[in-house]
Amino acid sequence: MDEKVKGERWSGAMTNLSEMGANLESLQKILLTKAVFVDDDTFAKASLAADQARTIKLLEQRVHTLERELDAAISAAARARSEKRQAESSQKSAELRAQEVTKELENTTKVFELHMEELRSKQEEITKRDNDIKLLEAIIQTLGGKESISTSL
Repeated sequence: MDEKVKGERWSGAMTNLSEMGANLESLQKILLTKAVFVDDDTFAKASLAADQARTIKLLEQRVHTLERELDAAISAAARARSEKRQAESSQKSAELRAQEVTKELENTTKVFELHMEELRSKQEEITKRDNDIKLLEAIIQTLGGKESISTSL
């Protein structure tokens, strides 16, 4: 940034020098063609006009510099707004995806709960049948034991 400022100052100084040269040439031509002597009042007015012209030129340059800075700031703001919209869009998309994943997890949980309930039911059924089988085995052993006692007599 310092190099840019130095460059602008150098450019302004060179412009001022060239303007002063042009003013001197103009005054010299006026002196040579129209007048032999310029009174102090006329010289003061000419100097004032030259100073004002330089000031106007510097102010015009400053206006152009500020316009370029403003254009750059407007462009940066537009880019920032665009990036913000993209970020908001990405966030909204991520939120929707998170909702979808949450819904999928809830559905999976419900299916898992149903399967677990079915497994519990099957386990209870197996336990009941196992108990029935044990009861039947006990009955068979009891009956079989009486038969073996009566056959051995």
